[in-house]
Amino acid sequence: MPVDAPSPDCPHCPRLAAFRAEQRAAHPDWFNAPVPPLGDPDAWLAIIGLAPGLKGANRTGRAFTGDGSGAMLFAVLAELGLARGEYDGDAADGLSLDGAIIINAVRCVPPANRPTPAEVRACQPYLLGPLQRLPRLRAIVALGRIAHDATLAAIGARAREYRFGHGARHALRSGLILIDSYHCSRYNQNTGRINHKMLWSVVKDAVEYRSEPPPKYPENMSYFQA
Repeated sequence: MPVDAPSPDCPHCPRLAAFRAEQRAAHPDWFNAPVPPLGDPDAWLAIIGLAPGLKGANRTGRAFTGDGSGAMLFAVLAELGLARGEYDGDAADGLSLDGAIIINAVRCVPPANRPTPAEVRACQPYLLGPLQRLPRLRAIVALGRIAHDATLAAIGARAREYRFGHGARHALRSGLILIDSYHCSRYNQNTGRINHKMLWSVVKDAVEYRSEPPPKYPENMSYFQA
């Protein structure tokens, strides 16, 4: 049975639990809990982020909502027919995803936006669980190296066989592909590491892949194996 969600007071990562408690004391009106996936439960595309931003998803309770990374990501998804409505940086803005779902590798906000390897491993069941519930999954876009590595670990693939690189497309099993992108964080945007066109090209590659006939594999072969 897939494991989908940690408890609101998840204790698995002491550092993250302590930071969450600090934020609850400082900002009692914020969400301050593990942020759930956002999107279509019948999605063919999964977008894997890093973790909630302190003043973004940790505040609003919706993935990639409330900071600069979401503005770029949702604009790209809307242009490619994967998002409906207007993004306004608020969880109540009416935005919805069509054919796509966003899942963070780590559900709780980490100090300095940087989870430790142990924290990524602790959250692995909550990445794998939602992926296992997507029967039409064809493509995964990983936003950043940590999301790339976390995705491979979650599905049981060998990371050394799939080197991270912006725009790199990796063929996994049963016709599933993993496409890498630099993270669309405000820092990466400000430094020129990523821009709208670069992210659009990655997601467009996934859209084009979906239109290709799926490879034929044995019926009992799972995506979630090395």
